[in-house]
Amino acid sequence: MSAVPRTIYLDNHATTRLDPRVLEAMLPWLTDRYGNAGSVTHDLGREARAAVDEAREAFAAAIGGTAREIVFTSGATESVNLALLGSAARVAAGGRPGHVITIASEHHAVLDPVEHLEQSGVAVTRLPVIGQRDGDGVPGRIRLADLEAAFRPDTFLVSVLLANNEIGVVQDVAAIAEIAHARGGLVHVDCAQAIGRMRVDVDAIGADLASFSAHKFHGPKGAGALYVRRRGRAVRLEPLVFGGGQERGLRSGTLDVPAIVGISTAARLANEGLAEETPRICGLRDRLWRLLQDRVSGVTLNGPPLDAVDDAGEPLRLVNNLNVRIPGVDGQSLLAALSADGLAASSGSACSSESPRPSHVLLALGLTDDEARSSLRFGLSRFTTAAEVEAAADKVATGVAVLRA
Repeated sequence: MSAVPRTIYLDNHATTRLDPRVLEAMLPWLTDRYGNAGSVTHDLGREARAAVDEAREAFAAAIGGTAREIVFTSGATESVNLALLGSAARVAAGGRPGHVITIASEHHAVLDPVEHLEQSGVAVTRLPVIGQRDGDGVPGRIRLADLEAAFRPDTFLVSVLLANNEIGVVQDVAAIAEIAHARGGLVHVDCAQAIGRMRVDVDAIGADLASFSAHKFHGPKGAGALYVRRRGRAVRLEPLVFGGGQERGLRSGTLDVPAIVGISTAARLANEGLAEETPRICGLRDRLWRLLQDRVSGVTLNGPPLDAVDDAGEPLRLVNNLNVRIPGVDGQSLLAALSADGLAASSGSACSSESPRPSHVLLALGLTDDEARSSLRFGLSRFTTAAEVEAAADKVATGVAVLRA
């Protein structure tokens, strides 16, 4: 059995460790090959531009798109904002504010821009999700009938997480897109959590716009991409940043060549390792759950069953995700104890960790405030080992026993 590191990191929904192979690919562009990709009058600039072009092709191939459909950004948050605000601005230019549909359990990178649009006159519908105790579907998924009923003549966009960052539920995005397209709406898909944990194909899921963040799949922080469909039903956006006209005018600013090389390398490696890593990580996640069940009385699962699959046999929950609630224990107190004991986990989205409010995702599932506050999220990765899972379960059991005592 491998040695257990000083800190066991099980917060891989928040961010992931940079893969050494990604760092190796980036290093030349951080040191000797420092040209500006916009300066094509000399060799340093031309080689930087060639690196960006190659990275764009590679990232597009990783998600089933084409190079001209990829806009490089600083991360999924910027990509989401460009998708939502850029499409809304395009609609507003036609003299109508329009209507947007999203889901109550979305990441705040979606919910906050949507709220901004609402304040500026755009109508917004936030769909409820199937509750943990409803018993009539997959907890965390929307009911497609609710989506159909929410559509209006002026609905121009549906924004949905492919896979939820807290409870791991995978939405039926292909069915959502079919409904939206039949009614003339666009579909934006937040894919931040998906790469490396499931196959992502923008055509298969029907995405018109899709957001990505490299640091979620062992790439660098500060690197992201927005997929903007150009084939068939081409999408038009208004830019949010103006300047040098980079990225076809949609995202002006000097291109971050090392970050762009990093995100494309990370996406390629994620796809190459998918067949081997998916069952391994899933097995470790399931092992952690069984250990917690054995050692922590009353522990309960939040979100879909771990073995739930769709009609095609694909998991309905991210293979690396485990979200549990432990009655009689304050989650923040437990996290503090676990951190002191060398275990890194979380109670929900890193973007909301400083908020005193319980997780909006768990509340959307129908959990009470106390149940949401007693919940923990574990996220595994390609670097998680069996020894770490065993040690993590011990640390959680010990922490719970101390707090309950």
